[in-house]
Amino acid sequence: MKLVLGSKQATVNGKTVTLTAAAANVNGRILVPLRFVGESFGAEVAWKQETQTVVIIGRREGASEVASPGLPLLAAGGGYSVAIAADGTVWAWGRNHYGQLGDGTTTHRLTPVQVQGITDVVAIAAGGAHTIALRRDGTVWAWGNNDWGGLGDGTRTDRSTPVEVQGMADVVAIDGGSGYGYTVALRRDGTVWAWGDNEYGQLGDGTDRDRSTPVQVQGMADVVAIAGGSSHTLALRRDGTVWAWGYNGHGELGDGTTTDRLTPVQVQGMADVVAIAGGSGRTIALRRDGTVWAWGYNYYGQLGDGTTTRRLTPVQVQGMSDVVAIAGPFWHTIALRRDGTVWAWGDNEDGQVGDGTTTDRLTPVQVQGLTDVVAIAGGLEHTMALGRDGTVWAWGNNQYGQLGDGTTTDRLTPVRAQGLPDMGP
Repeated sequence: MKLVLGSKQATVNGKTVTLTAAAANVNGRILVPLRFVGESFGAEVAWKQETQTVVIIGRREGASEVASPGLPLLAAGGGYSVAIAADGTVWAWGRNHYGQLGDGTTTHRLTPVQVQGITDVVAIAAGGAHTIALRRDGTVWAWGNNDWGGLGDGTRTDRSTPVEVQGMADVVAIDGGSGYGYTVALRRDGTVWAWGDNEYGQLGDGTDRDRSTPVQVQGMADVVAIAGGSSHTLALRRDGTVWAWGYNGHGELGDGTTTDRLTPVQVQGMADVVAIAGGSGRTIALRRDGTVWAWGYNYYGQLGDGTTTRRLTPVQVQGMSDVVAIAGPFWHTIALRRDGTVWAWGDNEDGQVGDGTTTDRLTPVQVQGLTDVVAIAGGLEHTMALGRDGTVWAWGNNQYGQLGDGTTTDRLTPVRAQGLPDMGP
């Protein structure tokens, strides 16, 4: 495989393919897109400095995902949505009480508006009411609610336009969890850093003291992915194990107890994991074999095991295979299968499961009318998907216009977001 940095074209086995986004060099680490368009294989890749090429070091036939540090193009928070355009600009819509849309106002928006003063963005994340962006240069920027210091700028002042997080460089992944006040970041050296609300120890620094600038999570190294829940945090290590810390009242840390943890503990019985996601009171993991596992809070059936029983250790989601991506918003869960279909389960009060009903689902059901999807995201009571053709779709609660269709009408099945610029591929 050969490609040119900044290009969407790659040569694979002598054949030219189009990537969903340009490859980027972030402080020496090559970030490759999650998916090849029109190709049916996945690969782990490495950068060869001497030849200035990306080479395949591990190939998985029949897969459609390419291993990468993670470049989320969509994010959803508490009543609002965010997307990265192909040109690296950021667009947002929906609720804007705290300036989380980043347009310099606190006005709710029924269709997308451009976030001010930030370009060259490669990843996006949303908390309950704050937004985080990772730029190609490895710096992190944030805006919106800052009551607990979750913006990382050393203050507790809300921001309606982006400010740079202090002391963060060489970052390759970010998450804002599903809570209202903290942020987590992964650096290129495999260390994890966090800031903001720390009531339950979710910052992992051994204390319960809030932080308005980043602190390092204790005892974590060789980490390849991170995720945040409402008040707990997760890390995936290179060896495929999962670690968790913070609130554990529902068993979301997966250590067989309900004891909060101020530093990381290993999730029991989980190995060969390739992706993680955190929701409100529960955790989801994707294993290399394409199966999905979950643990913690299960009142709405969001663990997908056919019950509403909370689980202190992982259980397998029923009927899910060939999964390539997961998302764990507040009380419902989403999975993207290799064939481009989207599946969801759990809370469905506002139609966020997307099956045309408002019936909670204890096991996965297919989202209606969506195929050829390449990315998913979920918010408080709504869900988003990115089509291979660059279209953005959303469904569920629309109180603040977070579906982006120009209305405040809830939708039980997907509708297309209006007015977005080119989203690729």
